[in-house]
Amino acid sequence: MIYLKSESEIDKMRESAQIVSRTLGKVSKHIEPGVSTAKLNQIAEEYIESQGGTPAFKGYGPQQNPFPATLCISINEEVVHGIPSEQRTLKEGDIVSVDCGVEKDGYFGDHAYTFAVGECDEEVLKLLQVTLESLQKGIEQAIHGNKIGDISNAVQTHCEKEGFGVVRDLVGHGIGKSMHEDPSVPNFGKAGRGERLRSGMALAIEPMITLGSPEVNTLDDGWTVITADKSIAAHFEHDVIIREGRAEILSTFDYIDDIVTNRIKA
Repeated sequence: MIYLKSESEIDKMRESAQIVSRTLGKVSKHIEPGVSTAKLNQIAEEYIESQGGTPAFKGYGPQQNPFPATLCISINEEVVHGIPSEQRTLKEGDIVSVDCGVEKDGYFGDHAYTFAVGECDEEVLKLLQVTLESLQKGIEQAIHGNKIGDISNAVQTHCEKEGFGVVRDLVGHGIGKSMHEDPSVPNFGKAGRGERLRSGMALAIEPMITLGSPEVNTLDDGWTVITADKSIAAHFEHDVIIREGRAEILSTFDYIDDIVTNRIKA
C-alpha cells in the first residue's frame, strides 16, 4: 500500500531528514585515517538524541538479530549495513559509506553518503562521482506522472555506460511513518514501467554501485552486505517527495565537510 503524504506530514519528514543531514555533517568532520567506526557511531548517536530524535537503525530488524548500532558504516567492498566497532578503523585510501536513519514525531528520515578517506585511486573517485551523479539523475525523473522505472533506468543507464556494476539485490524504498514503505525503487529497469508516481509520494532513492560485478553476499553477522567479487562499492541516498515538475529533496549534503568531498564533483 502506497500512502500519499499531506503537507503537515512532509514537514515532519523534512525535520527528521534534516537531522540525518546534520548528523552526516557532524560525522564528516571526523572521517580520517585512524578513526574507529565506533567513534563515528557515538558522535552520530549523541547528536541525534540531542536533537530530540531517535536512531532509527538501532534495534531494527529481526528480534533474534537486531541491528546493534546507530549508523551503518560500510567500507570498501561492503555495500551496506556494515556494523561499527572499536576494532574497525578507517585507513588511507578507503571509501566509507555512512548510512543514517532518524525517527522524530512518528516520521522517518534515511539517507547516506560515501566518503573518500585521504588519497584514493582515481578509479575509486570516479565511482563516487558517477554514483552521486546517478542519484541526481534518478531524482530528476522523480516527478508526478512518471513511473518508478524512469528513476531506475536513469540510474542504471548512467552507471553502466561508465562500466560500473548496478546492484540488483538491494533497492530504494518508500518512507514515511515507517522507515521502509512501498514502493520499492530499484536502481535498474526499463523507463515507462512500474508504479506511476503521484504528488505526495515519499521515496528514498539510493544507488548502490560497484567497480565490478553487481552480485552481492551477506556476511555471517546477518547484516553486512559485500560485493561477491570484493570490488569497491559506493552508496548515496536522498529522501524525496514527488511533486509536479520537480521533486522536492528533503535531505541535503550541504552540511558535509568540504575537506572530505572536494574531489567528488557532480
